[in-house]
Amino acid sequence: MRILALDTATEACSCALLLDQSLLRRDTQLRKGHAEIILSMVDELLREAGTALSMLDAIAFGCGPGSFTGVRLAASVAQGLAFGAGLGVIAVSDLRAVAQGVLGNAAAARVLVCNDARMQEVYWSCFERGADGLMHGVGGEHVGPPERVELPPQWGGAHVGAADALGTAQPLFGAGRGFAAYPDLRSRWLPQLAGLDDARLPSAADMLPLAKAELQAGRLLPPEAALPVYLRDEVAVVKP
Repeated sequence: MRILALDTATEACSCALLLDQSLLRRDTQLRKGHAEIILSMVDELLREAGTALSMLDAIAFGCGPGSFTGVRLAASVAQGLAFGAGLGVIAVSDLRAVAQGVLGNAAAARVLVCNDARMQEVYWSCFERGADGLMHGVGGEHVGPPERVELPPQWGGAHVGAADALGTAQPLFGAGRGFAAYPDLRSRWLPQLAGLDDARLPSAADMLPLAKAELQAGRLLPPEAALPVYLRDEVAVVKP
């Protein structure tokens, strides 16, 4: 299975290449200029792997939410590469990618992700580890003021450790730079969290397990369906 993933939705600019059991990646952080380097990063990976786009099975991309121009860039690059190589595309939520990255902590069964949306808002969503070892969304994805972040009712609302339907307490972890950007959000949730990674950004490498599952399930999209997810219409203050 061969999948290229790329993401430019936040300060992070990344791409990763899955070649069967091998993983190659490029990651950097910058406040702007993603458009100038993302294609060169892809070319570097392909050269290192000794392969070509036409030899891949799919191209995955971070579809957002995130910076307006950054999300649009990832979608357009994925679309262009897929058209040229005759490949299908896989859209991966940037919030879900953050949650997936937390799986390195074996105790992280439930994750509240809060990414900085600028303009005194956060993109946020809740995720739960499934039997397949992947993070799955619970309750949808949202954008709004930090004080409106809440847990889904099936998790007991805002009360960490609330018993689920099976009566089993599940520790809650937090992830995403929204917690670092808004001190009130951090102070409100920190006492309720079993762990917090407030430095984590979406990464193309964390998108690959999610994209692999989509490919195995036959859920490939045509290139023209590589569309961004904004959650809001306003353009973020800081843009790649």
